[in-house]
Amino acid sequence: MFTKDRPESALLSSESSQRAAPARTRQLAVLLTLVATLSLMGAVVRAEAPEVVDAITPQRVALDVGLAGEAPASVARYLLARGAASAQLSPDGSTIAFRYDVTGTRQLWLVDASGGVPRQLTFGNGVTFFTWAPDGKQLLYGADNDGDERPAYYLISADGKRERLLLPATDQGFRSWGGFSSDGRHIYYASTERNGLDFDIYRANVDSGAVERLFEGRYGFFVDAPSPDGRYAIVVESVGEDADNLYLLDLGSGDLHAVSVPGQAQISDRADHSGGGFWWRADSSGFYFASSAGQEFAAVYYLPLAAALADAPTRSDWTPIASAGHDLHEMRLCANDRYLLWLHNEDGFSRLGGRDLRRNRPLQFPLLPDGVYGIDCARDAPRALVRVTNWETPGDIYALDLRRRTAQRVFASQLAGLEPSNFVRPESIRIRARDDVELQGLLYLPRDAAAGANLPVLFFVHGGPTGQARPTYSGVIQYHVAQGAAVFRPNVRGSTGFGRTYTQLDDREARLDSVRDLIDMLDHFEADDRIDAQRAAVLGGSYGGYAVNAVLAAYPGRFRAGVSLFGVADWVTALEVASPALKASDRIEYGDISEPRWRAFYTKQSPVRQADQIRVPVLYSHGARDPRIDIAETETMVRTLRANGVPAPYIRFDDEGHGWRKLANRVFYTTREVAFLREYLYRIQDAGIQVQTESDGP
Repeated sequence: MFTKDRPESALLSSESSQRAAPARTRQLAVLLTLVATLSLMGAVVRAEAPEVVDAITPQRVALDVGLAGEAPASVARYLLARGAASAQLSPDGSTIAFRYDVTGTRQLWLVDASGGVPRQLTFGNGVTFFTWAPDGKQLLYGADNDGDERPAYYLISADGKRERLLLPATDQGFRSWGGFSSDGRHIYYASTERNGLDFDIYRANVDSGAVERLFEGRYGFFVDAPSPDGRYAIVVESVGEDADNLYLLDLGSGDLHAVSVPGQAQISDRADHSGGGFWWRADSSGFYFASSAGQEFAAVYYLPLAAALADAPTRSDWTPIASAGHDLHEMRLCANDRYLLWLHNEDGFSRLGGRDLRRNRPLQFPLLPDGVYGIDCARDAPRALVRVTNWETPGDIYALDLRRRTAQRVFASQLAGLEPSNFVRPESIRIRARDDVELQGLLYLPRDAAAGANLPVLFFVHGGPTGQARPTYSGVIQYHVAQGAAVFRPNVRGSTGFGRTYTQLDDREARLDSVRDLIDMLDHFEADDRIDAQRAAVLGGSYGGYAVNAVLAAYPGRFRAGVSLFGVADWVTALEVASPALKASDRIEYGDISEPRWRAFYTKQSPVRQADQIRVPVLYSHGARDPRIDIAETETMVRTLRANGVPAPYIRFDDEGHGWRKLANRVFYTTREVAFLREYLYRIQDAGIQVQTESDGP
């Protein structure tokens, strides 16, 4: 619901999604629903507006980083450790562009593909995505206003000396990048500019800025990969958190041709063509893509254009390229159609795969560090890059020579004086839920943790809900481990990376089964004497913030404390004000909130209805500019807990959206989070909080 990637977020490797509605509509819907909610709960509320909630707001304070080599290191140093993100090779393979926020905001940087000193290219409010123009002489990037996800589009020359605004931001313009035409004269994108509700498909002239609407959509229609000959563009329609329907748009006539549209009424028959984009052959004769349609795991296929345009295309027209007992994703077509690259996802760890299409044989690759990869390759040269992030690497870049099978690190992460050998590699563990579903998660333990250590444990719940906890770098996690805590990153049912069936196990009525998984995972640690399962806290953001609210309410006392960042409190409100990009998928993932059946279900099952059962302290936080989950969701929970005498400190960021982009805000927030956990978890014996050992939850 909150992190389904669209084409531009695949470029920037972030939590981005288009979750929004017009401001006045959102505010009115939230206000009316909150009034009804609080009335049902017996709360005292003025009908005209909710009362103002006292909140902590960021203040300018001196940054205390301590001394290099000092033990323990300050939390600020862990946050200052930064790496490259969203790296892309220029078409000729000579230059690498990447996002880097070492300055405190996300900016665009360039480095020579053979190595050297990187140089900063942009200096504005923060880059949300970027891509090279086909000629390699300039780049297009998007930037929004303090996380409101309404980006303007800019063009900047590769030398940084010329820059211009191509498309200004608009109040209703939630845009999703589609691509350049092969000659660089036009760009394609989807946007809600027409009515603020539905995504239409547009073409804009790069020279004049003139815009024309090519297709009028409903809910979430997104353009991806215009064909090199300019005749067609691939269009995907969101029909589920993990699924898309597939079409071809005739760019001349505006006609839409269905390529793969399974029966939408059958949840088990959803299409899934969201495995890393679509890549046309240079002669426009067909395209490569990944899909898990009709099977458990995403595999790589080739589809000829003639078959795609047939009256009734079927999966028998898809030519299989590669498959495995796990997902294949994030493809790239390189070196004038000679090489096809992709990634394997094995328990969250990446492995590089590929094929020499000319010789029809698998590619061999040099050894790379373990972790999570991002890949790209040159259109016109046998060169590729791999961006590696893992438990000790925020984001290194390796340049690959595909002919010589060599790799060279051309960009190294900034570790802020921390010693990488002190960082902890997670262990992938499997846990059986009470209904015999096999669950998975990543467990981080201090290096000296031994039998009988009885460490407090922090559960970090991912967003999505179809996200996946993977072994990426997290300064916050490594800091807590260095403080002597265990950290567990659960992949409850509904997570991606473990097959279609697993991803759909939390749909609709089964939503609370994924919440129950957190309790079954906590119970698992009762038998591990390295961990004190009686001293556990649960943390999460976005959908993970909902999970925190839900598990604390449904299973009172099992966790000692909670930390909920910009999470859902009331599904009725959240689904009503969901963005058009997600309304279609929400109906499959959660049910159609306009139907009395689902409205009654979520009226009963939303965390806010059970909030009076929460008996432990919860730290809340939210960005005032969040376009995906209204800040009122968090403030409702804060009011309810405080009215019941439960500690509920609340941090409000007026200059942030769905997450904290600014370094100063990240440091401010994390310092407060650490202090909260020290008070209510690490020193819990002095807090006087009673823990319930037997669950009375559903």
